[in-house]
Amino acid sequence: MLGFCWSIIEKIAYFFLNIFFKIIHKELTEERFANFMQFIKFGLVGVSNTVVAYLVYAVTLMLIKQSGVKLSFDYVIAQTVGFILSVPWSFFWNSRLVFKLEEGEKRPWLPALIKTYISYSFTGIFLNNVLLILWVRILGVSEFLAPIINIFVSVPINFIINKLWAFKAKE
Repeated sequence: MLGFCWSIIEKIAYFFLNIFFKIIHKELTEERFANFMQFIKFGLVGVSNTVVAYLVYAVTLMLIKQSGVKLSFDYVIAQTVGFILSVPWSFFWNSRLVFKLEEGEKRPWLPALIKTYISYSFTGIFLNNVLLILWVRILGVSEFLAPIINIFVSVPINFIINKLWAFKAKE
């Protein structure tokens, strides 16, 4: 059933992407379409990862608040805990669904996981926390809404880093 649904999604995506490429007077090659679909899969894994990270973030934030400890950056701590616990989820699904190995390719899992943590550290800890401070402290955005806004910045950056570095196969 899932394969059938994915097939329909691919056909719909191809139809609209083909129209877009005709409008910009470019050819929709198999490679371009494959890259686009890889980004879509990455996005779907990212959505599931975001749900996991956000749930951990919200639970951690509530636990800190209920503990009675007054921390001015409790949301940064919660974001970091969410990051640490959600990266293995993302790594597993990206390696299985998005950045699959071709015949004869090898990818040692531990170095790939370490690279995934490094790449996600840039966006998941550094960039997201800088943006959290911007949204919450400077712009007054809710600390529960701010991580959701960060998605629009971090997902494209994560995809590029993961595709070109973290999940690059060895021949």
